Amino acid sequence: MSGLLQRLFGRLPIGWLQLSHSKARFAAALAGVAFATLLVFMQLGILGALNSSTIAPYSFFDADIIISAEDANTLTDGSNVARSRLFQALGVGGVASGTPLYIGSLDFQLDGGSTASLQTYALDTQGAAYVTPEIGGQFAQLIPENTALIDTAMRGVPANAFDGLRAGQPFAFEIGGKTLTAVGTLTMGGGFTADGTLFVSDQTFLRFFGGRSSGAPNHILLKVAQGADADEVVGRLRTVLPAEAVKVQTLEEAANADLAYQTTERPTGIIFGFGVLIGIIVGIVIVYQVLSTDVADHLGEYATFKAMGYGQRFFLGIVFEEALVLAVFGFIPGLLVSMLLYMGMSAATGLPVEMDLARILSVFAGTLVACCLSGAIATRRLAGADPADLF
Repeated sequence: MSGLLQRLFGRLPIGWLQLSHSKARFAAALAGVAFATLLVFMQLGILGALNSSTIAPYSFFDADIIISAEDANTLTDGSNVARSRLFQALGVGGVASGTPLYIGSLDFQLDGGSTASLQTYALDTQGAAYVTPEIGGQFAQLIPENTALIDTAMRGVPANAFDGLRAGQPFAFEIGGKTLTAVGTLTMGGGFTADGTLFVSDQTFLRFFGGRSSGAPNHILLKVAQGADADEVVGRLRTVLPAEAVKVQTLEEAANADLAYQTTERPTGIIFGFGVLIGIIVGIVIVYQVLSTDVADHLGEYATFKAMGYGQRFFLGIVFEEALVLAVFGFIPGLLVSMLLYMGMSAATGLPVEMDLARILSVFAGTLVACCLSGAIATRRLAGADPADLF
């Protein structure tokens, strides 16, 4: 290692030699950096899972524009929208077609007696064009009453529970004392607000949600005419529909607004955001303590160099060398442990906790910056000292 660093820096690797001189202290310093890295990775992993699970339901739909209640911040909250807004929208230039979207939550009774919450989406059975081909291709099977497409990646249910359904055998189950028969499948998995997903027809939805009315869906999905610009059509709709009652957005805008709301206004997103910040601060403090102690322990040697005429850049080079070593050798175990924990969390919770290259590179860059910042702070005492005082 010394030879490699000597070729890299073009001088004796004083920083590496100082760190590796005391194996126990070096190991403790690496453990500290690895812990801080692990802390940041875990917070980012959970925050990423929140982001993914927030955006994922929008991927079900193939629409250009969504009309929601003015107080709706996500797909699942807010007031209902009067169905009459659909007919108003259809009279606006550039709007080709539309359909109401109903959303609710149903509890699936598991074998052990516990329940799984299913986010339930309902459209007219003629609305296959408003969902992905995978789901739309099964819409004809939803025409018989009390039929559904069920999420085979539902949290809390064994993966083989739907083997018969995949082979073409209907899967009947009870919800609220009524029998619902799954006749098709989709794959989504659990999120932070539900354990799985269900698609039904609007008529089946209204049978299971007796308090709901066909005249008050949660949202209205619109498609624009061929060649029409969705943003321009949104502008026209906003001049026609009352802003105090509904808001009109492209589907992409709605997804981005939902994501911003979940990460900046909801407690879950804010907590994990603070967790990332705390992880960075912990890492800076740990590395600063290690480097500051190292500077204090070798003050005499540094004073000798300073008396010989070596400048501040020389000392910064040594401390940054130590910071670089700590960043690289502390990051690797932090990354490996994080990947194992990601797999464990994903298997245990069903959340999409996934490690990607962008996250690895960003955390590594952050680790380098934090270690270098700690090193710069640690050399302040040395910069202001007089060689005679140091002896």
